[in-house]
Amino acid sequence: MYPPLLTIHSLFRWLVLLSIIYATYNSYKGWFSEKIYTKVDNRVRHWTATIAHIQLTIGIWLYFISPIVDYFLNHTSDAMHQREIRFFGLEHSSMMLTAIIAITLGSSIAKRKPTDKQKFKTMAIWFTIGLVIILVNIPWSFSPLTSRPNFRFF
Repeated sequence: MYPPLLTIHSLFRWLVLLSIIYATYNSYKGWFSEKIYTKVDNRVRHWTATIAHIQLTIGIWLYFISPIVDYFLNHTSDAMHQREIRFFGLEHSSMMLTAIIAITLGSSIAKRKPTDKQKFKTMAIWFTIGLVIILVNIPWSFSPLTSRPNFRFF
């Protein structure tokens, strides 16, 4: 079960990135051009948060069946000194959870703002925070210590 779930999680990251990049761009565009907040903008906000939550659910499931995390949890004092084990056992999971919290807060707070400009501004700020955290904590193929393939297939 671990390899297929890892593949799904790895491939789904691209949908997360596309949605958050588009939503962030759309938010800044709406904020600075004082655009009217439409139903489409609201759907973008909602689907971005939903896609992020789906990825979080997959990630949590993966966390509990991962042999790397299992090693981390059972050998914490030794694992803390091993960059790759610590990254997946602690850093990646905690920072991605933080990113999803930022996206969720941005979505939730923006939904309740009274003006269109405030909605876009709130989304822009919170989604940018989430996006930066995500980009920094993905194990990219060019990452020196936690390198993983950008596209993992079944």
